[in-house]
Amino acid sequence: MKYTNLKFLIVIFAFAFVLSCSSDDDSDTATDDPKAENLKPLGTSASELLSENNFKSLTIELAYSSGYRPQQQSIDDFKTFLFSRINKPNGITFVETEIITPLTSSQTLDDIKTIESEQRQYYTVEDDIAVFVYFTHAKADTDTETSVTLGTAYLNTSMVVYEQTLRNVSASQNADLYILEETTLQHETGHLFGLVNIQEDDIHSQHEDLAHSKHCFVEDCLMYYESNTRRFFRNRASVPLLDPLCIEDLQAKGGK
Repeated sequence: MKYTNLKFLIVIFAFAFVLSCSSDDDSDTATDDPKAENLKPLGTSASELLSENNFKSLTIELAYSSGYRPQQQSIDDFKTFLFSRINKPNGITFVETEIITPLTSSQTLDDIKTIESEQRQYYTVEDDIAVFVYFTHAKADTDTETSVTLGTAYLNTSMVVYEQTLRNVSASQNADLYILEETTLQHETGHLFGLVNIQEDDIHSQHEDLAHSKHCFVEDCLMYYESNTRRFFRNRASVPLLDPLCIEDLQAKGGK
């Protein structure tokens, strides 16, 4: 596709913070809710996801709108990424859920949360912690002519990947769809793991890019903010790796 001189910025990675007061977290109603463990703010379950201290296994629910299943290579390499970074002696289980949703052209984050609430099948139970990853047919409602979102981590065990947007970018940029899918999956998972300084703790504060909060200042890192630009994906042959500083953060919270 031919491009004019129009400046075009792709905002690939976004993350949403769900703020709650202490009274909300400590309420009796919350403790009685079987979904309560999966309704916490982003980054608060980093240690639980990474370590074996409280949860010995992990379940990843890959939910997708009909026709929007990610590529098998993306799923396989996502498994490899998780096995390389977390300690779960009882293993990691992947399950797939094809869901039916209204074929709207865009979705708000509240729409995404409603879909999760109605159709998510796996929640944290006993010593198994569960993560919900939704590949949607719709674009983010915040997209503009010059800025789109490819993925958002929005709760402690929840993320959305805008699969149709990934496909559009892949076609327009002559970029490998697998690279787009896997980079988005790993980057958003990094936010679930608390990267970078999501919960404003000392572990992550030393390498947070203060000009682009919640991202790493190391340019070659998976969590670097500029890995979300059009230039990054054009002719990209591989998914970026976590730099040693981010890996140290994960290890400090019980990961590998």
